[in-house]
Amino acid sequence: MTEIEVKPEHTADPITRRVGILVGVVGILLSVVTIASHRAHTDAVIHRTESNDAWSYYQAKKIRENTSEIALTLLRTWSPDPARIEIPAQKLEAARLKYAGDAEKIQGDAKAKDEETRREERRALRFDIGEGFLELGLVLCSLYFLARKNFFPVFGVLAAVFGTAMAVWGSLL
Repeated sequence: MTEIEVKPEHTADPITRRVGILVGVVGILLSVVTIASHRAHTDAVIHRTESNDAWSYYQAKKIRENTSEIALTLLRTWSPDPARIEIPAQKLEAARLKYAGDAEKIQGDAKAKDEETRREERRALRFDIGEGFLELGLVLCSLYFLARKNFFPVFGVLAAVFGTAMAVWGSLL
């Protein structure tokens, strides 16, 4: 890869110094937004895993509830003496009601985890967009050193401002 050489006559140019500082600032902003983006993606994956675990637990409770209901139905259907099955039937009905109540609470927790996942995914998307525009801003500002055209830093600053705004928006969610 070829290197860009800054000639001594360019070091005295105040615009070159300003653009160099601008490139450094945009680079710092880019690194902060990149880290925030990675953390948001990690949080989204963690929340998704927790949501999946909660839904699996919910499913297990619903299966137990259904199994208790089937056992109760079979017990009542096949038993010749209703008095003999009263205590086991009460236990099965109590277990079925407990599993149904547990499942309802777990379902609420799973839905909350789903919402947390969606929120983190929206944050991560905004950080990604911000990161992309900051990268664009960094490249555009850097092109000044090759082309010596003032419009490159101008467009670079615009892209960096938009990228920073997206990152701030993501952090406010």
